[in-house]
Amino acid sequence: MNVVRWGMIGCGSVAERKSGPAFYKAPGSALVAVMGRRLEAVTDYAARHGIDRTYTDVDALINDPEVDAVYIATPPDSHHAYSLKVAAAGKHCCVEKPMALNAGQSREMQQVFADAGLHLFVSYYRRSLPRFQQVRQWLEQGRIGEVRHLSWTLTKAPSPKDLDGSANWRTDPAVAGGGYFADLASHGFDLFQYLLGDIVEVAGFTARQAGLYAAEDAVSASWRFASGALGMGCWSFVADRREDRVEIIGSQGRIGFSVFDEHPVELHADEHISLEIPHHEHIQWHHVLGMNAQIRGESQHPAVAAEALKTDWVMDQILKRH
Repeated sequence: MNVVRWGMIGCGSVAERKSGPAFYKAPGSALVAVMGRRLEAVTDYAARHGIDRTYTDVDALINDPEVDAVYIATPPDSHHAYSLKVAAAGKHCCVEKPMALNAGQSREMQQVFADAGLHLFVSYYRRSLPRFQQVRQWLEQGRIGEVRHLSWTLTKAPSPKDLDGSANWRTDPAVAGGGYFADLASHGFDLFQYLLGDIVEVAGFTARQAGLYAAEDAVSASWRFASGALGMGCWSFVADRREDRVEIIGSQGRIGFSVFDEHPVELHADEHISLEIPHHEHIQWHHVLGMNAQIRGESQHPAVAAEALKTDWVMDQILKRH
C-alpha cells in the first residue's frame, strides 16, 4: 500500500497538535476517520482538520473498510479492550502510551497482534526524535566510554487543577494506571532502554506527600541495566519548580539532556558539544513516518509493542501493580 489510511479513536489534547496532524500531513499517510464519544466535539475536530468521516461508536470506526490502521488516542484504561477489537478486525494499531494499565494487559495485546501477523505500535515517539538519535549516536560511537550510571530528576509544581481537586484522568489510578509518574516516567524508561539496553532489576518507593489526589505524587527508584550500568531517578509532582534533567555518566565523559524540555543536548568528553535540536511542530511526525514505513515493509520502527512491554514491567515493579 502506498498510503496508509488511519482511523483515530479519541480527539483530545494530544490529538490536537502532537499527533493528529502528523497522521494526515506526513508523506504516505492519511487520516480518513475519527471517533469521539461526544458528537459535537468529534464533528468540530473533523471540520478543523479536514477529516471526512466521523463516528461516535468505536466498533464502527474500527470496522470501516476504508481504514487500514487504527490509532488509539485515549486514556490507558481503554487501550487493552480497544486494541483487541482492532486485532479482531485484522488491522494494524498504534496505542498511546503507557501501553496499558499493567504489563499483564500489555503482554496479552502484544501476543494477540503477533499471533495475527499484525503490527502493534506504542507512541513512545521519543525514540524517533532527532535529539535522541544524536544521543544514541554518541553512545554507539563510544564518545563517553563505558556507561556507568544514569540519573533523572523530574519535578514540577502542582497545577491549578491539582490544587482545586478538578477531575483529571492523569491522577486517577483506575484510568491511568498511576499518576503523573505513570504518564511521564514511562516515556523516560522507554527512552533509556532504547539508549542503554534492557532494565533487568528495579526497586522503588512511592508516596502521597501532598495528598491532592488519589495517585502517588512522589517516587524514587533505582535500577540496573543488563550491561551492568546503574540508574536512579527522583520524581516529584508537588515540588517548588519544574526540572527535567538526565545525565549519563561514562568512563570517559558525560551526556546531558532533558526528556521533555527542549534544552540543548550536551556532550562532555574529549570536547564539549552543545546542540540545539528543536522538535518538529507535530512531535509524533517521525513516529508516524516510521510506523507507515514498517507497515509497508520498508524498514523496522523502534516503537513497537515488544519494546513497550519492557517499560510496563518496570512501572509495575515501582508502582507494585498487578
